[in-house]
Amino acid sequence: MGPAVKGNPLQIFVLLLVTSYVIGEFILPKYALFSLINLIGIIGLILSLTLFFSSLNLFNSYKENPRPQADTNKIIKTGIFAYCRNPMYLAFISFHLSMFLTFENVAYFLSAIGLFVWINTYVIPEEENFLEEKFSDEYSRYLEAVKKWMFF
Repeated sequence: MGPAVKGNPLQIFVLLLVTSYVIGEFILPKYALFSLINLIGIIGLILSLTLFFSSLNLFNSYKENPRPQADTNKIIKTGIFAYCRNPMYLAFISFHLSMFLTFENVAYFLSAIGLFVWINTYVIPEEENFLEEKFSDEYSRYLEAVKKWMFF
């Protein structure tokens, strides 16, 4: 005689399978996975716009030009810049990823990757070299204290 298992697992499996199907199809409202992903995308769009406009507001409050080619007179280290050195770029990339999640268009995903590579490889190093030359020790301390992309 084998283990004293009560009930037949195969019968319970089939019973739960049929019950879940009937309840899921005819009783409970449907929550498609894509709808949840779309909702996450919409939330991401709102957060990216918030990130962008809060960064732009800080630039304006310090009377600085946000264009990468513009000269600067000070390092902004308050607000979102206390947590991320490149919040506007993060907003751009997050927006593309959120568009991908919202509209399920792979082109948005590919453009987010391309944008990240371009900004991380060509734009940010140029800005960092300029700021390092202009502000030396102050900018070096800022580089050590604040992450480039908020999470890494």
